[in-house]
Amino acid sequence: MVVKINRDKCMYCGGCVGLCPVNALTLQEVRLVVSNKCTECGICIQFCPVGALQ
Repeated sequence: MVVKINRDKCMYCGGCVGLCPVNALTLQEVRLVVSNKCTECGICIQFCPVGALQ
């Protein structure tokens, strides 16, 4: 299971993209995408200033 994104909360700031140690997060236009490379380390969840990642 990969990280879930609450699209109503996500501001698409991209901060989590640069933190991901396995490059599993990408910004595509106005959408955050989590690939199957996600290891569920939780770094992005801890970083998100609006709690959009679970």
